Amino acid sequence: MSKITAAITGVGAYVPDYVLTNQILETMVETNDEWITSRTGIKERRILKDDGKGTSYLAIEAAQNLIKKKEIDPKDIELVIVATATPDMKAASTAAYTATQIGATNAFSFDLEAACSSFLFGMSVASSYIESGKYKNVLLIGADKNSSFINYKDRATCIIFGDGAGAVLFEPNHEGLGLQDELLRSNGEGREFLQATYGGSSYPINENTFKEGKHYIFQEGKTVFKNAVFNMADVTERIMARNHLTNDDISWLAAHQANKRIIEATANRVNLVPEKVMMNIHKYGNTTSATLPLLLHDYESQLKKDDKIIFAAFGGGFTWGSIYLKWAYNS
Repeated sequence: MSKITAAITGVGAYVPDYVLTNQILETMVETNDEWITSRTGIKERRILKDDGKGTSYLAIEAAQNLIKKKEIDPKDIELVIVATATPDMKAASTAAYTATQIGATNAFSFDLEAACSSFLFGMSVASSYIESGKYKNVLLIGADKNSSFINYKDRATCIIFGDGAGAVLFEPNHEGLGLQDELLRSNGEGREFLQATYGGSSYPINENTFKEGKHYIFQEGKTVFKNAVFNMADVTERIMARNHLTNDDISWLAAHQANKRIIEATANRVNLVPEKVMMNIHKYGNTTSATLPLLLHDYESQLKKDDKIIFAAFGGGFTWGSIYLKWAYNS
């Protein structure tokens, strides 16, 4: 038998209707469109405004979009992974609820949390289940409702993050397509620079911390930027080198959409022309776990079978990595 590889065979996505533009942010916090655009590349982001709707709502919508496009029976899905930094609730699995709501009643499910690297790490996990030969249909969803922990009086964070979700289906491939190689890393010394301290087990929320807004996300921008630029570029260059890939070989760079300057720095490190760099940060901002699948959704019509794609991400923790994948179908 030929070796089993894990290939992406379908993509779905969902973003909320409400568009939070830079012009609207100008009325909420001391900032302006030129400042935001020049430093981040972001023009607008989507926000889930409805009360009682959390990350699972985004995940369900993205999954249903994929299921409809692929015309698959949800009961054939064997595993549902929800990559997220903003689960609906503590203890109760967002993935379990998502799987039930989409009709994947034969699947087991779990959440995966590695900040902005969650979906990238999820690609590794999903592929491993496929390559084991035990499973044939694994649904990986990247979804985050970042607006749930953003302080819209803090211009350092409120200009960056948005809400959204994307989903991909992994299936076995016998043509050598799909995930080829991965380089995944983490360093716990970085967690003080990007996190929401209060609300976890170390620092439960009490009345005083809530009043002081300590449950909101905090980011030390310069440190995060410096580490993201170096580490994303480094793993991208290393995974290309060990797979003997030149910039001419690469069809696309799908990099985490945190900041346009970080994406451009990663592309420049491996001499990729802008036409090969997937970019939608201007439309959605940083949707954390959803950035990579949203890129695939937005560029799906341009992807061709055997396209060589380099994925790269960097997130709080710190977590980061790169994956080399060969696209498995013509849209």
